[in-house]
Amino acid sequence: MFSMTSRSTGSWRDRLVSIPRRLRNMNPQLRLFVVGVLLLGVASGVFETTFNNFLSDRHGIGADVRGRLEFPRELPGFLTAVMAGLLFFVPETMLAAVAAFAVGAGMIMLARSGETWPLMIVAMMIWSAGTHLMMPIRESVGMALADTKRRGRRLGQVACAGIGGAFVGCVFVWVGMQRLSLDYSAIFMTGGIAAIVAGAVFLMMRLPGAHLKRPRFVWRNEFKLYYVLEILFGARKQIFITFGPWVLIKIFDQQPYVFAQLWMASSVLGIVLQPAMGRAIDRYGERVVLMIDSVLVFLVCAGYGLSHMFGNRDIALWVLYACYVGDHLLFGVGMARSTYVSKVASVSSDIAPTLSLGISINHVVSMSVPALGGLVWVAWGHQWVFVGAAFIAVAMFIATSRISLSRDA
Repeated sequence: MFSMTSRSTGSWRDRLVSIPRRLRNMNPQLRLFVVGVLLLGVASGVFETTFNNFLSDRHGIGADVRGRLEFPRELPGFLTAVMAGLLFFVPETMLAAVAAFAVGAGMIMLARSGETWPLMIVAMMIWSAGTHLMMPIRESVGMALADTKRRGRRLGQVACAGIGGAFVGCVFVWVGMQRLSLDYSAIFMTGGIAAIVAGAVFLMMRLPGAHLKRPRFVWRNEFKLYYVLEILFGARKQIFITFGPWVLIKIFDQQPYVFAQLWMASSVLGIVLQPAMGRAIDRYGERVVLMIDSVLVFLVCAGYGLSHMFGNRDIALWVLYACYVGDHLLFGVGMARSTYVSKVASVSSDIAPTLSLGISINHVVSMSVPALGGLVWVAWGHQWVFVGAAFIAVAMFIATSRISLSRDA
């Protein structure tokens, strides 16, 4: 047992030590892309760990208003296909730069918004536009930087870079808010600057393989199951993004640095698990991975919905912490939907616009479900929000069981 542990420890130590060498030997375009994704991860780590507390502390809103706020926040996600279509002549690496600059501008505006509600909403929407525009671009560029049989692994590596950046952002929030007493303005400003630098890095990329003219949208029968999966993911995603943190903030009075610590935990685990998820997709296929994801989402729903019944606050908190971290890790399984599209697409130029359309489809649901969830919370309690989410997890399991790929390898 001791020798096995020693070899395992040595293996991880060797991997960490080899990171600088691997970066030096990396394809120059991949290296630039990884650095840009890492910097955007810093901005994401800053925003996601503080925004809900910012809304509660600065604006004092309840669950019903929080749910309705998801409509303007998610509207840019619905318009992702339109944004990508309007910029159909722009190389995808340039689109990545545009997305990063929008994220940075939104966060800097948020830093200056104070308690002004309309300005906060505008800043949030600009941030959201950049974030959602980057989602399909990150995956399409990542796949352009890999050969056909290693796309899952490459997406896992790119996701790992984003997670590493988020970890840095979380450390900044933790130290900045708990130890240095930085306010929300300083936190958001720093994240915005990181995103602006990411945009500058993306501008340096030269990747002809990803400079593809895209149709404004792609709607084909071979993608219909993907569209169903995106609808279900949109509902599942937004319930947890909106109300998972809200349980911890409003019921258990958790502060931003706690969310930073939870993100750090999920980042450390994600650095290990994201590449493993990519390898699992390549080895076992999208169907198996997505079905397991559905089962785990159901368990997370049970944790959020039943934790208040434990009687012991400390136990309930630890269950909720585990649910929060576990849910964050499960978001990484989304790469399986992207590789599924790449396998059923007749031509590679359909992949990016299909992913963009998928994001728009899931955001049709994302804009409406939180408002309903907020009303359910106010009327009957938070547990019933997650009962609804559990039914969505069951529907996800049924839908993913229908995946059939003759080319799945």
